[in-house]
Parts: sequence; C-alpha cells; structure tokens
Amino acid sequence: MARSGNRSPSFGGRIVGAVVSPFVSPVVDNVDVNEVVERIDVDDVLDRVDVNAFLGRIDVNALLDRVDVDALLDRVDVDALLDRADIDRLLQRADVDGLIGRVDVDALIGRVDINAVLARVDTNALLEHTELGAVIAQSTTGAVGQVLDVGRSQTVSLDLILHGLVNRLLRRERVTPGMPPLLEGEATP
Repeated sequence: MARSGNRSPSFGGRIVGAVVSPFVSPVVDNVDVNEVVERIDVDDVLDRVDVNAFLGRIDVNALLDRVDVDALLDRVDVDALLDRADIDRLLQRADVDGLIGRVDVDALIGRVDINAVLARVDTNALLEHTELGAVIAQSTTGAVGQVLDVGRSQTVSLDLILHGLVNRLLRRERVTPGMPPLLEGEATP
C-alpha cells in the first residue's frame, strides 16, 4: 500500500525503517557535510546546467511582483548615476524645440529682475554708438523737435538692443524685423 498524505506508514514500512535505521543513522552522523561540499566541482556542476531551460522555468512576472521598486530605488545613488551619464549625448537626443515650446515665457520673464538686467547695461557705451551728441551740437533751430526725433530713434535702438539681449538670454533665434505692413505699399515707387 502506498503512502499518501498524512497516513501512517504501513506495517512493512515500519519494519524496513526499524531494520535500516540503526545502520543509516551512524553513517549519516559520521559524514562531514563540509568535506563533501568541498569535493564538489561547482564549475563542473554549472557547466551541466542548461541556463536557458532554467530561465524558461522562471515566472518573470511573479518574480517582478516580489520586487519592492521603492526599496530598490532608495538604494540607487542618483549622484553617482548622473556622474556616469554623458550629458552632452543626452542633450543631443533631447527635443530642445519641444522643451522650449513647453516653457511659459511670461512666467519666465516675470521672474527676471529687469532692474538688475538694466543695471548691467553700460549706457555710456550705448550713447557712444548713437549720434545724439552730434545732432544736438549741429542744431540751432527746431532743436526740441530733432531731440525728440533722435530720442525716439534712440529709444527704438535701445529697444532693439534690449530685445536682442533678452532674446540672447532666452536663446531665441535672431529675427530681423521687417517693414510694417501698412508702410510696405508706400515704400514702393
């Protein structure tokens, strides 16, 4: 009768156990397990293992379900990982136009301290590149009108320079302004 479940061994099984046990127990007690393990050639055993068959028996989804991703990420040294990253190569793969498209320019400009930017502007150098001094020296009549015209011109020039500086700070492409649409018709002879 075969043994199954929690059933007690049959009478024959008990007799065999009673006869064999006195001989087996002393042998097992005298075996040095460490010596047996040392005599095993682990490389030879591993050479006999069919790794693909072994991996085929693994339920990867069940294995991944047992992985605590948060605990795994807590063990990652992000600084060391970033030190190993090739930032230039990473940026080459980045969609800079898409990234810039997502930037809220109004919010960015809102964070810019315009007074600090203007404090860095060398107004004397700007005025040296203008003709304001020469115009005032040459004019005797209509000086106020010419000064206003020159002031407007200089304001436009200053506006263009500041516009260029802001574009440079924001790394925008350089765009040359065209003629206003209403004046285009007048400019044609």
